[in-house]
Amino acid sequence: MAPYFGLKGGWLTFWVTVACATDMTLFGYDQGVFGGVVVTQDFLDTLKLDGKTTMISTVTAIYDIGCFFGAILAFIIGDRLGRKKSILLGTSIMAVGAILQAASFGVPEMIVGRIVGGIGNGINTATAPIWQGETSKVSWRGKLVIIEMILNIAGFSLSNWVTYGMSFAGGGVSWRFPIALQFLFIFILYATVPWLPESPRWLMARGDIKQANQILADLEDMEIDSPYIQASSNDIQWAVEYERENAIRWRDLIRGRTGNQGGTCTIRRLVLGMGSQAMQQFAGINVTSYYLPYVLINSVGLSNSTSRLLAACNSVSYLLFSLIGIPNVERWGRRKMMMYAATGQCLCWMFITICLRYAEPEIAAHKQWASASIAFFFLYYVFFGIGWQGVPWLYPAEINSMSMRTKGAALGTATNWIVNFMVVEITPPGISSLGWKFYIIWTVFNAAFVPIVYLFYPETADRSLEDLDRYFIDNHDIFVYKYPEAISSKRPFEYVEREQAEVRRQSSIKTGDVVAAVEAHRRTLMEKDHTEKIDQV
Repeated sequence: MAPYFGLKGGWLTFWVTVACATDMTLFGYDQGVFGGVVVTQDFLDTLKLDGKTTMISTVTAIYDIGCFFGAILAFIIGDRLGRKKSILLGTSIMAVGAILQAASFGVPEMIVGRIVGGIGNGINTATAPIWQGETSKVSWRGKLVIIEMILNIAGFSLSNWVTYGMSFAGGGVSWRFPIALQFLFIFILYATVPWLPESPRWLMARGDIKQANQILADLEDMEIDSPYIQASSNDIQWAVEYERENAIRWRDLIRGRTGNQGGTCTIRRLVLGMGSQAMQQFAGINVTSYYLPYVLINSVGLSNSTSRLLAACNSVSYLLFSLIGIPNVERWGRRKMMMYAATGQCLCWMFITICLRYAEPEIAAHKQWASASIAFFFLYYVFFGIGWQGVPWLYPAEINSMSMRTKGAALGTATNWIVNFMVVEITPPGISSLGWKFYIIWTVFNAAFVPIVYLFYPETADRSLEDLDRYFIDNHDIFVYKYPEAISSKRPFEYVEREQAEVRRQSSIKTGDVVAAVEAHRRTLMEKDHTEKIDQV
């Protein structure tokens, strides 16, 4: 049977996207499902958590600690195992965690299950964006990763509707079934990942150039000896070799000793990737992703059923508006999407703070103010879905060099999860002790993101991964706003010109080889004919 069931080009990329998107859908489902579980009475009674706000936040947030260690594990073993095996390992660990959580009758079992499931999710979320990015065309890469993160929202939305629907069932099934439903996604991953292609860039870094070239050709639906495939292969090999020759030991990186080999800007690129993930969490998304029903009950004053229904409706709005990001992630670029969205998020948190301030019981119109805040919770998700849901997961996979891509994405993911843990851990106690003042924190953070992105974050849209390597080799200034080639959402002309020259060179080489072979064959025939005439004489 032909590799990949005979699929090539767009169809092969489609199935890689199905696998990566399923992984991210599972991630979104896991993020959202516990928000509905922690307000289920049978769950609170079974685990004896009713009224224990701090313990509820710990049981919820401990999942993020597991994800953090999973991302660190991906950092250690990711380059050794490759993209596919890492995802299969993470999926298997998640399956064990799901069983432990769904079968729990006490807090210790639930905590163990949350940690184990988190470890698997941490491995997967550190790996899937890299696998997608390294197997996608330049023009598709941003869109496909954004699609993955939109399906992450779809998983989040599904979890909200499942927990809302199951809340009418009562008993243990009302929370055990939603937790166990993640096996639907686990089975899809087992059915797709094993037969799909490995990352050609990872294979080249391991020295398997022949197989990597074949995968490049299959992904582009071209012949392996076509000029474009050979030019792409040479570009990747150049990046691998440059990184190998300019590699810096980790102990020197940590101590800031880059010496004469600092030309790859390794630390700077790691910090940029980790920073994008940290900002995503400091935007405050998991104040509401994990706890929106809790927030609506305790901050806005709604009933349990109404809060669940609004959380489910909000997740659909979140999903629909996030679709705006697909056509615009390349058109607007990563920088503009982050800056525009951060501005909108800042305004939403500001108005939420104002509304909840005037929703205090001693104010006559407090119910109207509380109701008004709901609109801004909904609007916040619109801005976040467009700009900050997908780009921070895409950015570390793009900004880091070949040799650091797995490690950089893993550190970015670990940063996301450890900040996520902090946010999820402080939210219930923060709401309880600070009330409306708790939301000032997120207003300030979002306001700070705009100048940070403007000053320090180079554009990665419409560039090959090797274009970015060349940019950091040539430019060591941390302030990027001054350089048009760093902030343009269109690929700089110099990169286009270099790629075209390489394709022409490869075409010339192929044509020359053919001409030389034809000429040699003609001379052989002439010499044979001349020899036969001499023999006749």
